[in-house]
Amino acid sequence: MRPQAAPPRPLSPVNDVNGGEGAHEQAAAPGALILGGAHGSLVIARSLGRRGIDVALLTDHRVAGFSRHVRREFFWNGPGQADALAYLLALAERERLAGAVIFAGGDAEVRFIAQNHDRLAALFRLTTPTWDIVQPMFDKRLTYAHAEAIGLAAPLGYAPRDRRDLDDMPCRFPLVLKPTERTTENAFTLAKAWRVDDRASLVARYDEAATLVGADGVVLQELVPGGGEAQFSYAAVCDRGIPVAELTARRLRQYPVEFGYTSTFVETVACPEVTQAGRRFLASLDYTGIAEVEFKYDTRDGRYKVLDVNARIWTWAALGAAANVDFPHVLWRLALGEKIEPPGVTRDAAWMHGARDLIAAGHAMLTGRLTPAAYARALRRPLVFAAFAADDPVPGLVELPLALWRALTHRLPIIRRDLGRRFMVVNESVTAPPDAGALTPRPDSPYSPSRLPHKRLPDLAD
Repeated sequence: MRPQAAPPRPLSPVNDVNGGEGAHEQAAAPGALILGGAHGSLVIARSLGRRGIDVALLTDHRVAGFSRHVRREFFWNGPGQADALAYLLALAERERLAGAVIFAGGDAEVRFIAQNHDRLAALFRLTTPTWDIVQPMFDKRLTYAHAEAIGLAAPLGYAPRDRRDLDDMPCRFPLVLKPTERTTENAFTLAKAWRVDDRASLVARYDEAATLVGADGVVLQELVPGGGEAQFSYAAVCDRGIPVAELTARRLRQYPVEFGYTSTFVETVACPEVTQAGRRFLASLDYTGIAEVEFKYDTRDGRYKVLDVNARIWTWAALGAAANVDFPHVLWRLALGEKIEPPGVTRDAAWMHGARDLIAAGHAMLTGRLTPAAYARALRRPLVFAAFAADDPVPGLVELPLALWRALTHRLPIIRRDLGRRFMVVNESVTAPPDAGALTPRPDSPYSPSRLPHKRLPDLAD
């Protein structure tokens, strides 16, 4: 049997830096402050707002702000700005937000909170751990190294020092190029992954990616065959590495179809191998907070391989409440130091991003991987949607117009800018003198497990 969770502790210190009564002791009825995010932040707002908790949103993305459960909405240019910390602290003083429980809605917000943990913990209750805990989940190179260090499978990876290592690098195609982090927006991070099928396209795409994120920001990885139906997730809220709420799900469909920027249809599923592997990863970090560990099943060797880890709320988190696991509320209670009962039994349920799933399902039908009858059967189970809810309909009504507006005013300019950079990189690559022999290529996979310390793991078997 898995050991019972110890009584939860607050994620932030109770006393302030002067040893007196902390800000969160002064707040009799603390509210919640969500930083950034989109659909995941909407899940948090609905979960807490339905329970009468005061929810404030600080964002540069509007979809969650249209929820009737968001009582106050503030805007900023994001946590990457130089004055972000000062702005947040001043906002908290001006709007009387001291003592609020802070939730990170996106990767940039996770980094911001984790790297400013001490300053923020003196004023707020935090649900994000410190940077030393988060970093192995945040940087894909460290994620894969840590997975291998604790005995979990990961796709074969390569880390060239620069483009000159690519000519003789012993790798098998197809490969995918991924950004190590996704805290900035450009054509590479927005695409999530680029596929390459030969060495010439590898060199060209690597040059483009390195121009956008730097050579250290690019990961090369073998392409594990299969689409969304081969991807699984372990989602949990943990207290010191022990899950107090959890479920396992399968990404049945995604959009775009090959490298899903987002899930479009996710269903609960029983998969003990994924559950145990996810528990093992989070336990190895003594993790406290919310997380999603993504895996892909490799039919070539029958193993579930770690793809990504999110130390924040994820897009399809609304599936949790439909399956009897309300992740934001559990995380809220954990941040307040309340006693959390052991995980209950999850119900069979599904989540859908309606408009995008029509495209993904249509593609699956055209390619013979899905029949109309199977599509209809999947809709008969308890189903929740990415933005629409009967008791909070406005976000679902404005989602498509907002997405189109954001694409035209935000993403399209980014892609056009980076296409210009791509043209420059291609021209420079053609005219640059060959210099492939200047550096000695590394013949092995340099995701070195020995660089990441890890503790002996508890027995997590059921």
